[in-house]
Amino acid sequence: MTIPIVIRQAGPTDRAALSQVLQETFESTWRPNISVAAAEAYLCAAHGDTYVARHGLAFWLAELAGEVAGFVHWDDDFIEALHVRPRFARRGIGGRLMDVAERAIARAGFPAVRLETDTFNEGSRAFYAARGYAEAGRYPDEEWNSGLTTILFVKQLGE
Repeated sequence: MTIPIVIRQAGPTDRAALSQVLQETFESTWRPNISVAAAEAYLCAAHGDTYVARHGLAFWLAELAGEVAGFVHWDDDFIEALHVRPRFARRGIGGRLMDVAERAIARAGFPAVRLETDTFNEGSRAFYAARGYAEAGRYPDEEWNSGLTTILFVKQLGE
C-alpha cells in the first residue's frame, strides 16, 4: 500500500518540524561540503531556526504518514529553498513540491522560474535538469564563505 503524500501550506505548529528538516538536510548535504568554520557559524547563528521563524508560514510542506517530509519556499519567481529529509528522498516528494511552486509562480504571471544550487550538489543539479532547468550563470557562493560556486538555474514556464 502506498502512503499518500499530502501537500499543504505550513502553519505555526509546523515550525519545529520545518527546523528539523533544515537540520537534517544541513547535516547530510551541506556540512560535508563546507568548511568547519562555515558549519560552526551556521549552527551558532541558528540560521535554520531563523529562516523558519522569518518565512515558515510561506512554506508549502509535504507530509507522509503525518510526518513533515520536506518543504518548498519561493518568493516571486525565485525558489528560495527546496528541502526533503534524507530518509524520504527519492519518493517523489521534491517533484511534488516543485510542481506546487512552479504552478504558483506561473499563476502569478512570471514567465520563468529561477533557483540556485551549488556545484558540489550533483543530485540537485540532476534533479533540476530533469525538470527542464538550464544553467544560466555561475558565481562565488558568498553565503557559506567556503569557496563554493553557486549555479543559477532557470526554467521557462508554459513551454
